[in-house]
Amino acid sequence: MNRSIRRLGVAIVVLYLALFVKLNWIQVVDKASLDDNPLNTAQVRRDFNRPRGSISTADGAVLAQSVPNPDPASEFDRVRQYPEGDLFAQATGFFSFRYGSTGLERQYSDELSGSTFEQQVRGFGDLLVARENVGNLTVSLRKDVQQVARDQLGEREGSVVALDPRTGELLAFWSYPSFDPNLISTTDQQAAEAAWTMYNASPSRPMRAHQYQDRYFPGSTFKVVTGSVGLQTGKVTDSEPVYPRATSYLPPQTTKAISNFGGETCGGPLPEILRISCNSAFAQMGTETIGPSDMLNGAQSWGFNSAAPIDLPDPAKSAFPTDVGSNPPKLAQASIGQNDVQATPLQMALVAAGVANGGTVMKPRVVHDIRDTQGDLVEGPYTGEKWLTPMSPEHAATMHADMINVAERGTATGLRIPGYEVGGKTGTAQLGTEPPRSHTWIIGFAGPPGQAPTVAVAVVVLNQSGGSEATGGRVAAPIAKAVMEKVLSVQAGG
Repeated sequence: MNRSIRRLGVAIVVLYLALFVKLNWIQVVDKASLDDNPLNTAQVRRDFNRPRGSISTADGAVLAQSVPNPDPASEFDRVRQYPEGDLFAQATGFFSFRYGSTGLERQYSDELSGSTFEQQVRGFGDLLVARENVGNLTVSLRKDVQQVARDQLGEREGSVVALDPRTGELLAFWSYPSFDPNLISTTDQQAAEAAWTMYNASPSRPMRAHQYQDRYFPGSTFKVVTGSVGLQTGKVTDSEPVYPRATSYLPPQTTKAISNFGGETCGGPLPEILRISCNSAFAQMGTETIGPSDMLNGAQSWGFNSAAPIDLPDPAKSAFPTDVGSNPPKLAQASIGQNDVQATPLQMALVAAGVANGGTVMKPRVVHDIRDTQGDLVEGPYTGEKWLTPMSPEHAATMHADMINVAERGTATGLRIPGYEVGGKTGTAQLGTEPPRSHTWIIGFAGPPGQAPTVAVAVVVLNQSGGSEATGGRVAAPIAKAVMEKVLSVQAGG
């Protein structure tokens, strides 16, 4: 009798293990092919009828949650809801039956639905209890900081990125115009289609995360990269070379000179030419002092020609031209952020963060941790991971001081925050129109005096009137200042 019970027990265990292996084979090995099968509408329906975790900010705002569907005639039991509307739409993305998913909803879909291998193993203990096996995301973004970014940018097209340079965690991630993910995620398919058509008809592409998926000419903010490459190669110091005072620079192999804003005369060593954003000096620095090979390698050491490893889908690659070796005019223009140089707002925030963090660029990150419905940790908390080290701490300290000088006495005085140490660099990417219009930039960092900066920021405001270097300080600086002030206040317990 006991032997028969043992055999039955062994058989049950073997069958259970076989079921376990087969289930995980389907979910892991065959998952991609099954998911991509166009006939697999069952998976879409399953995803919409299964539990799905929430997404919340560091300061407790709920950004995404699944709630009972109020429509009794719908085939779906649940609907995805976004209580903050457009405020975080380009981070959370949407979760739509008809149009799929974007943003965090796409990047962390398995974790939100409790479908990862680890969550499935944990879920075996939930088979006998009424508990949903899902993952709840907490992001490093803060509603209070994000709100300041939105209010300050207003109804001007552009982007604001703020992060902690010590960890790479994002604190604000706003772009205007945005969109309401509730309209796309509704189970009312006619309403979803109408919203989809409306948003896609807009030339501003509000459903696109411009902060990291679109690139713009960075203008003079790129001079921080050029100056940093000069320092790191040892070809530039704070005292040498002393660039000649001039109104323009004429590169080899061309008769077209690169002029300073308004035909002004400028020159001098690195701190002075950065302070006043001298085109002629930086063009000469990249072309003659640094040279094409070191300039290309240096730009790439900062992440150009690579996609930033953010935990969101489809990041764009910021670009620095690779064909400058035999083209001095192009190299001269690229050295001041023109020609084929393009950067995402995220990339330029990482440049500021790298200087602030002693020459180390941390991987940008949105999700801080993932917990189950009991509050137990599934993944995280994220504490920071190195991505790039384009500068030594010694050379980063030099650029750090030079950027503080720009904020104290140069084009970025609009960034100054009483009681804090602030550094920055303005930029104006002229669009070649009459009357003059430009993309206006500012990058910067701030922190307590004598301590490592605790916030870095990049702001770009698109298609603004004016074409002088002062435009970035006038338009973008107040936005960046307000965002950094809010972050510093929160960090100080305010």
